[in-house]
Amino acid sequence: MSEVTRVLQDVAPESGLGRFVDALDRWGVTIADARISIWTVLVALAVFAAALLFARLAIRAAKWLLGKIHGIDTTQQLLAQKLVSIAIWTITFLLVVDALGIDLTALAVFSGAFGLALGFGLQKTFGNLLAGIILLMDRSIKPGDVIAVNDGISNTVGQVKKIGIRAVSVTTRDKKEYLIPNENLMINQVENWSYSSRDVRIKVPVAVAYGADVEEAERLMLQAAREAKRVLDKPAPSVWLSALGTDAIEFEIQIWIRDPEEGLGNVRSDVLKRLWRLFRENGIQVPHAQRDLNLRDTPALRELIEALRESDDRS
Repeated sequence: MSEVTRVLQDVAPESGLGRFVDALDRWGVTIADARISIWTVLVALAVFAAALLFARLAIRAAKWLLGKIHGIDTTQQLLAQKLVSIAIWTITFLLVVDALGIDLTALAVFSGAFGLALGFGLQKTFGNLLAGIILLMDRSIKPGDVIAVNDGISNTVGQVKKIGIRAVSVTTRDKKEYLIPNENLMINQVENWSYSSRDVRIKVPVAVAYGADVEEAERLMLQAAREAKRVLDKPAPSVWLSALGTDAIEFEIQIWIRDPEEGLGNVRSDVLKRLWRLFRENGIQVPHAQRDLNLRDTPALRELIEALRESDDRS
């Protein structure tokens, strides 16, 4: 009999409530030394519901109190919230066991076998939980960081929105949200673009035609880079002549930004559009592929030429 049942029967043994409890308690079965009745099932459901409500309210209150504490960053708050949540759920479990009067020593053999099976079944879950706590403790990845995860198949680039118990939520520029297991971030290569500094360098390849004024082209490239909105003044943009290609002189504009979460392709596009306008205004030619065609003198070729001449004569 649970502690809740004893309290109700002691408080009002002869009242209507007491008789109601006795009636519900008579409908049941006895397994070994345990009595399972309609009343015990109702009490268990009520205790579980109350425990769940208590745990959720306690976790919300703890998060609110941690949010009011100044001097700790977002990563430390998340770590504290996870540890407090684990503690609250542990205390809630112990309170439920005590309220229902469950004898854990009687379940030692069963709990050992069940715990072993549960441990194997939830191995990945606990591994992801510990990995998430480690990520928050060493602060290698935190909400707001822009990361690139390479799992050997694809490369996912996005901003970390949330570090959960099981997975990290990463949102890409096309608004796709990837849930990456915490363990994957521990064992796979991860590029954190904002770990120690939020400055990110972007390379913009540019080609100009042979015969163009190289110094003038470099000046226009620097001007286009400086005029782009998101490009930083420090570190300053730079231009390098990277190669003398087959069809063009190849350059590389190197620019720096501080907001990689806003995307990289739009910065390249902004610089190139400004550069295209400047090239047209200053007569700098953008190359196009040129090929020399060599024809061999063969009977088939001579027949084709004669046919073309006859066609021209008739016209």
